[in-house]
Amino acid sequence: MPTITLYETPPPEPIKSQILQMVVDYVTDISMVAIAPSNPLYNLYQYGVGYEVHLYLDAMDGSKGIPVELIVAVDDQDPDTVVGFLLYLPVQDDPEASAVAYMGVRASHRRRGIARAMLQDMVARYPHAELACFVGKVPYFEAMGFQVVGARGPQVLMNTRDHGTDGLLAVLDVAPIYNSVEVRQIHTYLLKQHGKRAMVDAEKQRDRHLDQMTRQAQAFVRERLGEAAALNSGRQPRLL
Repeated sequence: MPTITLYETPPPEPIKSQILQMVVDYVTDISMVAIAPSNPLYNLYQYGVGYEVHLYLDAMDGSKGIPVELIVAVDDQDPDTVVGFLLYLPVQDDPEASAVAYMGVRASHRRRGIARAMLQDMVARYPHAELACFVGKVPYFEAMGFQVVGARGPQVLMNTRDHGTDGLLAVLDVAPIYNSVEVRQIHTYLLKQHGKRAMVDAEKQRDRHLDQMTRQAQAFVRERLGEAAALNSGRQPRLL
């Protein structure tokens, strides 16, 4: 098993850069948009999600007033190599609760129990733990002790208990990232590269895919828990 380390302050730069590279490499798995590499918007989301994780890692210095913790798994044979990370947000006003923000495991090290080990570390610290995943991943997290509690957009909301916390979950407002000069520059470049029609089609394709996943998540939860639960968005996070 890899060595697992908890960080409550910003991690060393080499670890941070490897985490950000993993986000870029696995943005389809990590992002709630689940953007496909074949979609021309893929590069835009690589930047956007990568920058969001960068901001959360920076916020670990306490400057943004958001509690953020990080669990990192490194290769036993090569301790300089990050093989997995789990970025999560402790809930304010509830010392037992936390919510997973982002998690990734290097493709070469999957199916070795790394995600399970990182989640177990988090749950040991915060037994009332929450995460959101796509329908296909539900059995995976159920095997780790999480249960379905509702639907949130295109994802299924899961918790170690049968309800969410009433505490305050503070999250970063990501809207400014996608309204930034950098994102506009990337969009302009993609527009030149692919043409206007292809970009409009790419946005439609993304939206159709999100709508389809949202219906799928609601149908799945409705089947599991009943009508009311399918519309349950859980506790609404506070944007900072």
